Amino acid sequence: MIAFNGRMPKFVGALALGVLAGVLPARAQSPVSLRDLVSIEGVRTNQLVGYGLVVGLGGTGDTLRNSQFTQQSMSAMLERMGVNVNGLQMQTRNTAAVVVTASLPAFARQGVPIDVQVSSLGDAKALTGGMLMVTPLMGADGEVYAVAQGPVVVGGYQAAGAGQSVTQGVQTGGRIPGGATVEREVANTLDNLQQLNLALRAPDFTTASRIAEAINGELQGAAATATDNGTVSVAVPANYTRHVTELLAKLEHIQIKPDQAARIVIDEKSGTIVVGADVRLDTVAVTHGNLTVKVSESPNVSQPAPFSNGQTVVTPNTRIDLNDHADKHLQVLRPRATLNDLVAGLNALGLGPRDLIQVLNALKASGALHAELVFI
Repeated sequence: MIAFNGRMPKFVGALALGVLAGVLPARAQSPVSLRDLVSIEGVRTNQLVGYGLVVGLGGTGDTLRNSQFTQQSMSAMLERMGVNVNGLQMQTRNTAAVVVTASLPAFARQGVPIDVQVSSLGDAKALTGGMLMVTPLMGADGEVYAVAQGPVVVGGYQAAGAGQSVTQGVQTGGRIPGGATVEREVANTLDNLQQLNLALRAPDFTTASRIAEAINGELQGAAATATDNGTVSVAVPANYTRHVTELLAKLEHIQIKPDQAARIVIDEKSGTIVVGADVRLDTVAVTHGNLTVKVSESPNVSQPAPFSNGQTVVTPNTRIDLNDHADKHLQVLRPRATLNDLVAGLNALGLGPRDLIQVLNALKASGALHAELVFI
């Protein structure tokens, strides 16, 4: 794959693309392990979410006057601990209300620690140095599957002086590595299965057919069938019915050569372009030039002669410069041109990432570009 990134300097990008165009083969395809191409039905993570309080902040927490839910949560927490705060007006800024999220891995057992993400819910300035209080984490069914607590690790920082301040990263969110403990297990769905369904992460008919063929060769039988471009069904052999895990361990290391569709991915926001190795072009001539119009104003001041009873006036002076970049050369690509030819031709035009996007759109509209344009 070739990547054009609009953030790097123009001359660096042109040099890098020119070098890659000379060394990258027309087709870059290497075997990939089956476990990197598919996901297994029944083996999945589950999303957990909870609401909690982070305490111990050095004056960077929620403003209780603006975040009423934080004050209510503090009052409820203190009431459970036997502290009566009814009628009291709390003024602390050392507490912040947060949303806690986590991913429950497949087959996670009770007592297993998992990482959690903590994000501020109110107007707190930073969670640095905070401690998350005990927070139940619930699944989509409303059941509690884990409980989180621990010190929040924040990656960003802020330093301020009398006349200047420096901020790096985001301080209103952080992580707690191993901060939650699994309390409820998800039932094992692999026991006594008669059939496994493998879902391709990138659906493709050719890849699905190759996976089924490779599995049948490994099991020495017609056990796998590609039902569509995104699913491969595997009939569990009789000797693996009670040992499905062993079957999966045997299959996940099978090497597959995935088929790659001709695709160009474009991110217009950042000016990033990723071109697949299978992109092909018909005979086409490409030229590109920008019309630049520069308007400059330099007003003149007209001063009357002494004792003339005249008035001082300002007269406009406008200058317009046009540049159509006529020095751009016409590039002709040979029939069935490859990625190398495309990159070399675009480099010769001296185009930036924004201009490249326009050229690719024009090539697609002309029918000379045989690839799918994907905008993200």
